[in-house]
Amino acid sequence: MYETRQAVTVSQINEYMKMLVESDCNLSSVLVRGEISNFTNHYKTGHLYFTLKDETGLLKTVMFRSSAMRLKFIPANGMKVVVSGRISVFVRDGQYQLYADTMEPDGVGALYAAFERLKEKLASEGLFDESRKKRLPLCPRRIGVITSPTGAAVRDIINVLGRRYPMAEVEICGVAVQGEEAPRQLTAAVRYMNERNTADVIIIGRGGGSIEDLWAFNDEGLARAIAESHIPIISAVGHETDFTICDFVSDRRAPTPSAAAELAVPDRLELVRRVRGLSDRMTSFVSGVLESYRGRVELLSRSRVMSSPSNMIDDKRMAVLSLSSRMESGAKLSEGKGRAALAALAGKLDALSPLSVISRGYSAVFSEDGRVVKSAEQLSLGDSIRLKMSDGEIGAAVTGKYTEDK
Repeated sequence: MYETRQAVTVSQINEYMKMLVESDCNLSSVLVRGEISNFTNHYKTGHLYFTLKDETGLLKTVMFRSSAMRLKFIPANGMKVVVSGRISVFVRDGQYQLYADTMEPDGVGALYAAFERLKEKLASEGLFDESRKKRLPLCPRRIGVITSPTGAAVRDIINVLGRRYPMAEVEICGVAVQGEEAPRQLTAAVRYMNERNTADVIIIGRGGGSIEDLWAFNDEGLARAIAESHIPIISAVGHETDFTICDFVSDRRAPTPSAAAELAVPDRLELVRRVRGLSDRMTSFVSGVLESYRGRVELLSRSRVMSSPSNMIDDKRMAVLSLSSRMESGAKLSEGKGRAALAALAGKLDALSPLSVISRGYSAVFSEDGRVVKSAEQLSLGDSIRLKMSDGEIGAAVTGKYTEDK
């Protein structure tokens, strides 16, 4: 029944559609306003790929390197822009798209604006400060992973952990990573792991996507749960060019889930190499110390004290005798000097002694209570006194007081 018509190929249909679209002068030069989504910078070629969207529609867009080089700003997901270019059909995929020549900012999309507001708020509270971020453990025993249980991210994380550090336990906490329930589930998972203390370090994240796909990781409640966590947290949301609030508040940010797994654990092969290196250094050090002591022992064994200990003892005995003789001479000399000094002092004391004065015919007068009388004023008529002489004492009484004429 199809013999009267000739079949055409898919490519021919696509080429025909391309010709029809490009022949429409209304589509050869258009000015389109929309919000950037699914933005990709193809760094190797310099081409930009993204989707323009509004409330009800999407338009695939490409800007080649020659046009992208003239941009005066850096495009990003969520930005509202005005793009000029032409509509054509990509024959291979049979899909029409906008080939952009120029692009100018046209305000910031609602999601991007909300992101910036929350980012500024949390930053002002100090939640992003480096001073409050915790250090990752060197060799964690348990790794907590908060992500979708069915996504590629969890497989990548498990593969990397198993390859680098298989002795660590891995606990998967499966949650939704996009949609209305995602923020609540992500927050609950962080709090659960902290309350139960189920991990030494936590990886939270997902694979790449549009700003809408990653929006659950911009939730304020999740950000505060991460900031309050006593367990260090690594954020691995999207690709290297994607940033979320979760990235800023976490203790470390990884560009991909695989990179997060590499940050979380050491490489066991590198640890083995380091241990072997330390073992070799310790062995070399101990060998050096032993060799040094061995040399000292050999030197001592050849010394005189070891080969002829009796001679050494005789030498020490002579030294002791010599010191003893010097000490004895010194003691005698000191004793002679001491005797001479003592005799001189004794002579001086004897010359000053009251007894010496008394022996020359004088006497000392004492009151009845035993005090020395130095002045006549100390006595009254009738007072009893004692006179001390060289050969004894006599008692007397004061019968008169006489003053010396001057």
